[in-house]
This record gives sequence, structure tokens and C-alpha cells, in this order.
Amino acid sequence: MPSPSAAPDGTAFDATRPYRLNPSVALRPEPFGALAYHFGNRRLSFLKAPELVDLVRGLDRHPSAGAALAEVPDARREAFLRALASLAAADMIVPQRSGTGARR
Repeated sequence: MPSPSAAPDGTAFDATRPYRLNPSVALRPEPFGALAYHFGNRRLSFLKAPELVDLVRGLDRHPSAGAALAEVPDARREAFLRALASLAAADMIVPQRSGTGARR
């Protein structure tokens, strides 16, 4: 399982926790992946790979971010872990609340 990673701002990202796309975020598909716009804090993030977009959209179907990353090829896993850490630091993805659980 991936170890915790640090976001660019130095905060730790805990891949053992379940995450989901923030309900305040809209993803706009682009040829390179997607633009993520947060309507609350007005931040814009670039998801630079279609596979990363799929990962982010499907986070809520997994018991943890690490479990979601298990579907990513080994060569890209660390980069995707760093991307998730950045997205969490920007409030684009958020931890799932207790009791919501991952959907199967």
C-alpha cells in the first residue's frame, strides 16, 4: 500500500483514508485530462492525464485512496499519489465521512 505522501504545501496525505471528489468541484473534460474548478474557493487545478481523472471520479468506490491507487500501473503510482496529495491540499478531494463507506 502506498505510504503517506506530502502535498506541495507540506501537509501529509493519508492514502489509508477513503476520499471522494469534493461536491463543490466540477470536472471539465479536456484532451489532456480535465480541469477541476472549485466553486467554493475558486481554485482551478489541471488533471494532466485521463487516467487520473478516472481515478479521482472513482475514489468514492474504494475503501481508501491506496486501494484506488492499486489499479494504477506501478510506473505511474507515485506520480498519481503526489497528484492526489495536491488535490487534497487544494480541497478538490475530501475525506469521506464516517458511515458513508465506499460503494461497491
